[in-house]
Amino acid sequence: MALGAQLSVTEQRRAARHPVNFRVAAEHRRLGDLMLDITNISIHGFMVGNKVDLGRGERVTIRLPVVGRIEAHVIWVTDDRTGFQFERIVRYDDFANMMTALQPNPRLRR
Repeated sequence: MALGAQLSVTEQRRAARHPVNFRVAAEHRRLGDLMLDITNISIHGFMVGNKVDLGRGERVTIRLPVVGRIEAHVIWVTDDRTGFQFERIVRYDDFANMMTALQPNPRLRR
């Protein structure tokens, strides 16, 4: 049995990232519930700006506006930031509607 994430989508560093300030509860099998402060997001994943005790390949499940429950895998970790990749790509129309919910001010959207 293979350990770690079996990612269905390759890492997409070139995807357009959108700055947000969104606090979300995440479910983790070892740590239980933890709070993540999402600082940017794309159709492929997101980055959190708070320290989390997770390593590469670990999975969390979060609930986003419009998108609903979605699983994400840790791709990279630094001292105070962590990058996650979604288990699946978020559809563009759902992503656009989610961004409207997260950033109601259109001047903040890219």
